[in-house]
Amino acid sequence: MAATPRKNKRVRRILAAGAGLATVGALVAAMPSAGAAGDAYAAGQGTNGKGWGRMVDVQLLSFNDLHGTLEPPAGSSGQVTRTKPDGTTEKIDAGGVEYLATHLRQAREGNRYSITAAAGDLIGASPLLSGLFHDEPTIGALNQLGLDVTSVGNHEFDEGAVELARMQNGGCHPTAGCFVEGEEFEGADFPYLAANVTKEKTGKPLLDPYFVWEKDGVKIGFIGVTLEGTPNVVTAEGVKGLKFGDEVETINKYTKVLERKGVKSIVALVHEGGMPASASYNYNCDGDGDGDGEGVSGAIVDIAKNVSPQVDAFVTGHTHQAYVCSIPDPAGKPRLVTSASSFGKLYTDTTLTYDRATKDIVRTAVDSANHVVSRDVPKAADLTELIEDWRTLAAPIANRPQGYIAADINGRGSTAYEKPLGDLIADAQLEGLAPADKGGAQLALMNPGGIRSDLVFKASGAEGDGVVTYGESFTVQPFTNMMNVVDLTGANLITALKQQVSGSNLNSIKILQISKGLTYTLDMTKTGADRVVDGTIKLNGEAIDPSKTYRVAMNEFLAGGGDGFGALATGTNKLVAASDLDVFNAYLAKNSSAAAPLQVPAADRITVVK
Repeated sequence: MAATPRKNKRVRRILAAGAGLATVGALVAAMPSAGAAGDAYAAGQGTNGKGWGRMVDVQLLSFNDLHGTLEPPAGSSGQVTRTKPDGTTEKIDAGGVEYLATHLRQAREGNRYSITAAAGDLIGASPLLSGLFHDEPTIGALNQLGLDVTSVGNHEFDEGAVELARMQNGGCHPTAGCFVEGEEFEGADFPYLAANVTKEKTGKPLLDPYFVWEKDGVKIGFIGVTLEGTPNVVTAEGVKGLKFGDEVETINKYTKVLERKGVKSIVALVHEGGMPASASYNYNCDGDGDGDGEGVSGAIVDIAKNVSPQVDAFVTGHTHQAYVCSIPDPAGKPRLVTSASSFGKLYTDTTLTYDRATKDIVRTAVDSANHVVSRDVPKAADLTELIEDWRTLAAPIANRPQGYIAADINGRGSTAYEKPLGDLIADAQLEGLAPADKGGAQLALMNPGGIRSDLVFKASGAEGDGVVTYGESFTVQPFTNMMNVVDLTGANLITALKQQVSGSNLNSIKILQISKGLTYTLDMTKTGADRVVDGTIKLNGEAIDPSKTYRVAMNEFLAGGGDGFGALATGTNKLVAASDLDVFNAYLAKNSSAAAPLQVPAADRITVVK
């Protein structure tokens, strides 16, 4: 594999745009001297906001939640929804870093001042092509496509703080070693920002809290934070020794720091997000034009309404949604908040008009829109080379057949509370851990967020329709969580099911995927815990007895109370079993063949009342 040298970002950007020496020379010749620039500025002249006048247009390109998705994502995970002029909608295939790089490079053309930023979860929960190599391929790809800065997200902590530091600073993996003979991983060319992540022992930030981009005297400050609730969605080991602070307090603190340094134009990169009123990427979030933020709901709304008015815009993530909205700041003035879906399917192009006199962004002149990373443009050759190199290394493992399916089995792409792939995974866990010597499980529970993709019948690659490869099953469950089987009282099992729709999940419902034999009614006309209807929770037709003890299989994340399921952390008599991926692959091998592929589960265990 050819080494990718570390380059000055400006040099890399020029090369990425395909500029030759003649072009560079012409550009230098066309630039005014320092004296001429000063004269033009004093006279209020310039290049219509593009260059040396008082008002300068700064292009901000942004994306979020890439999750190591280098190849075009398959199935519904690789599609975005567009609303057409007649009001109907259409699905568009999108994503793949070869195409993302091309779109970003084309977007930068003609923009003298261009910054590329991201809002976290760029790595973690990654498909096998990146995950197998501890996301080194993704960091390399981000370096090549010209990322300038990003915040951390919760998934940056999947492998812990030490591994995150390696992603930033480089070095070979402590146990796996160097993946490419003779080459040491060089780390990220861009800074990871973690303003609200501090070390418990010292109180100091884990990584840089902010970054200042500067060109020709134009300064834009970036503050990066992840959601305060990161410990609730990451394994305890991943956040050991770390403290996660309040997003608003942290951003306001470092806004003052930047202002004292003379930086008055500030963008917050926040790995926390919202839910727009429409699933269409081109939904007009500010349809009534009053900038009141009614087009989006969720945690980001409260954050945006309380962060200092000195912050000019937000780039957000975490919810995997697409929106470009205005939400009022504490002074009541509209402020831009954006998110670009996930998996590299969209990017946001924002114009920030910078006033050289005030050194601040003129908010009334801010313009922004999401754009599809369509696959009808040429692939970026350097990213294609990167992917092919890593694909060659991964092929012996990635292409191993694990089982067979008769049709698409949707997980991430299903909008239902009970997902067909969720049923399949839970059944695999129950079957694998039911034997007495494997844990004696009577039922299994799976967190919906742990299902990262669909099983697609016509997947890419040469394995043939209906074949599930190791790479595809890894993409579905990339965390390699160890399975646990615990004793859980019926009372705590009932409480856990009610926690799906109450407590921290009251406004962000998380419906556990359940194994065969477990049934109940979910009444969405009610509120909170009452939505899980008392008396309907049954195992193999018998009501769950609060005083009885049940053997429950679940991954270590759930067993630790992750995703707001504190009742599951009360389990005792724990047996640690094989990984979730190994259990799933064993089930595929045992229960499917080319002649008898797995059918799509009926997903009829949860009766939903609407």
